[in-house]
Amino acid sequence: MAHQSDNPAGMAYTLGTGPDSGPTVSPQHCITRVELSVCCGNLLDRDVTSKSDPFCVLFNEVDSSWIEIGRTETAVNNLNPVFGVKFKVDYHFEEVQKLKFALFDEDKCSSQLYEHDFLGEYICTLGVVCYMTHCSWSLSVTPFCICLSLITALELSDNRIITLTLCGRKLDKKDFFGKSDPYLEFHKQGDDGKWMLVHRTEVIKNTLDPVWKPFTVPLISLCNGDVDRSIKVLCYDYDNDGGHDFIGEFQTTVNKMSEAQNSLETEFECINPKKQKKKKSYKNSGIIILKSCKVERDYTFLDYILGGCQIMFTVGIDFTASNGNPREASSLHFINPLGSNEYLSAILAVGQIIQDYDTDKMFPALGFGAQLPPDWKVSHEFAINFDPTNPFCQGVEGIAQAYSVCLPHIRFYGPTNFSPIITHVARFATQALQQETAAQYFTLLIITDGVISDMDETRHAIVQAAKLPMSIIIIGVGNADFAAMEFLDGDSSVLRSYTGEEAVRDIVQFVPFRDFRNAPKETLAKSVLAELPQQVTQYFKQRNLSPSNTASE
Repeated sequence: MAHQSDNPAGMAYTLGTGPDSGPTVSPQHCITRVELSVCCGNLLDRDVTSKSDPFCVLFNEVDSSWIEIGRTETAVNNLNPVFGVKFKVDYHFEEVQKLKFALFDEDKCSSQLYEHDFLGEYICTLGVVCYMTHCSWSLSVTPFCICLSLITALELSDNRIITLTLCGRKLDKKDFFGKSDPYLEFHKQGDDGKWMLVHRTEVIKNTLDPVWKPFTVPLISLCNGDVDRSIKVLCYDYDNDGGHDFIGEFQTTVNKMSEAQNSLETEFECINPKKQKKKKSYKNSGIIILKSCKVERDYTFLDYILGGCQIMFTVGIDFTASNGNPREASSLHFINPLGSNEYLSAILAVGQIIQDYDTDKMFPALGFGAQLPPDWKVSHEFAINFDPTNPFCQGVEGIAQAYSVCLPHIRFYGPTNFSPIITHVARFATQALQQETAAQYFTLLIITDGVISDMDETRHAIVQAAKLPMSIIIIGVGNADFAAMEFLDGDSSVLRSYTGEEAVRDIVQFVPFRDFRNAPKETLAKSVLAELPQQVTQYFKQRNLSPSNTASE
């Protein structure tokens, strides 16, 4: 199909044009994001000369194994900690999601949990948490109690985030041999009038004029999305023994802080009520300066889909000789009249899911590594329906049909070159890039037996494609050594071109089919598509592109 790239009509690849081309999103894609805050009371004291230094670890159960989700910070010398770090979990109604809250006393500077003293744990389901009548509840778990505070929000209800940049001036000196080590805590007021910790900044050592790093939190976490809800900001001097000295506080709202937009600084007097009551001449314990406040939407994958973004899927199929003669039962391409093969199974499993993101369900289906009639030249980017001007197949069933019809009419050959088909799709992604909108995103699904010949060229093509609105999904079939595919999947390290250039983002997801031979097809599809939503949103956010039907914030 190299000749097609020279044809301007190639942008006929654009899907979903016409009056009925609005995105179709089934309810299963609308998930609920849950944020869990943890505080504890009456923890075991495991330290001899001081109190315990607890931290909480959250696990969820996957295939009968506990997988760590995250950890809170360590509360130094504290048996009744209120942790500032929140746990964020996606809630799926159709799944039983078991959670385990485990508490440890930090003893060493180590990430290994066995290096720390175990204090206790509590196991429950996320469904139980979500269906509790009240937003805050306590669990008496001998010999301690754990308190969970739950914030739930539909993905589309309020996805605004707030970014704050603060500094201090002339804060009170609290250390005898130095100045102060100040940090800030942000608390929001609940409907019951109680204050709840939302965010804690880093500690700035030995200064009365600290400058904290900018930080971003969801607006729903900071004020439940209510810009007029009271927010209390507390300033402390950090002490290694956990007895942090109170410097002062002030109250504000998001509306008030928003005055600091457009680089207009806003100052707040940091007041210590006890000092203010004792001394008539008391003014303040320093000034907290809000240098900037920016409220914007944190767009999600679903936002972009509902905004009209077309997910342009292309399927690439490996027809090289290493797959075996398709007329023989040992071939990976052999189609048993009473069954299927791994290529066809992968196409059907993934296609059933990706169809939901395509308005007209028309997919370009390409092959590579085969000799084509009538001249039997090798091609690495040919339409499996043998129509180079219109390589589209109607739905996943159309791809399966074209695949079956194609097999008897080609000769498996080689080598196994990925770069031509990656570059082919990248040409169309480049045209979308030039539009500077979030209207199109391209995903190439490659199904292969894993023997790759042009690794250097493929690495280079992927590094270049990472700059484009494009992702690559690779499904490995058969029992070959897939080390090369694992290398292309940049989860463990950044992929580099042979020129030394690094990929600006990870766009490759590799999954071996053999891991899912005995699993439901939905399991394969979920694994294959796991990273795609994040890759889509990451790309558009990096280019500061909002959904096409939404004005820029």
